[in-house]
Amino acid sequence: DVDHQKADWVSIHEKICQLLIPIRTSFPFFNSEKERKHGMEQLLHRKKHLVDLTHKVAQKFVFEGKHEEAIPAALHSLRFSIDTCGPDSMELVPAYLILAEASTGLGHLTQAEEYLSQAQWIVLKTSDCSNGIQSKLHRNLGLLYAAKGNFEESLYHLAADIYFASCAFGTHDISTSGGYFHMANVFFRQNKMDIADSLYTEVTDIWHAHFSRLIQVQSQTLTSPAEINILSEEVEISEEPLSKSNFQYYYYS
Repeated sequence: DVDHQKADWVSIHEKICQLLIPIRTSFPFFNSEKERKHGMEQLLHRKKHLVDLTHKVAQKFVFEGKHEEAIPAALHSLRFSIDTCGPDSMELVPAYLILAEASTGLGHLTQAEEYLSQAQWIVLKTSDCSNGIQSKLHRNLGLLYAAKGNFEESLYHLAADIYFASCAFGTHDISTSGGYFHMANVFFRQNKMDIADSLYTEVTDIWHAHFSRLIQVQSQTLTSPAEINILSEEVEISEEPLSKSNFQYYYYS
C-alpha cells in the first residue's frame, strides 16, 4: 500500500535508486570474451556493494530503534544477497538476523521466528560457520523466546550465545557482554535477583576493563589527563566512536 511504499522510499530506495540503474540496464553487446567477463565482474561488484550498503542502512535503523524502517532495507539486502550468492549461502544469514530482530522489535514474533528458522537452517547446513555468526543467531533466538515468555528456551540460547561469543572474542570481551546482559534480564524477569545481579556485575566489569584499557592507551600518548577522550576514533582498540548505537550493537547484534 501507499504507506509501505513511502516507508520503503524513506528507508532505502532513495539511497540506492541511482545505484540500481546500471544493474537493471540490459547488457551491451560484447566484442570479446574478455569484455564480457569484465562486464560480469563489474556487475557482481555493484551487487555486492548494494548488499553491503543496504545491510548497513538496515543495521543503523535497528540500532536507532526504527524497526519498521529497517525492514525494507533488510529485505533489499536479502534479495541482493540471494541474487549474488544463491538461496542457501551463509551470506544470507546477516540479512535474516536483522529481519528477525526488526520483526521482534515490532512485536511480529511469528515473522521473526520464520526468519530465524531460515537462518538456522543455513547455519546447520554449513560446516564452517563462524562462531561469531552462531553467537548472533543464538542471541536473536534468545531474545525471541524472551519476548514470547519462554524463559527456559531463552536462557538455553543465550547460554549458547555466550559460548560462541567467548570462542570468537574471549570470555571478557564487550562483544560477549551482550549475552550476559540479556541473560541477566531474563533472570530479572523470573525474579531471580541474585543471579541477575551477578550477571549485571559481570557486564559492568567487562565494560570497566574495556574503558580502562582505552584510557591507558590514550594516556600514554597525551600530555595531560584533561586531553583524554575515551570516545576518540584514533584508539586502535576501538575503530568506532562509542555511542548509544555502539552499545546497542554489542548487546543486540
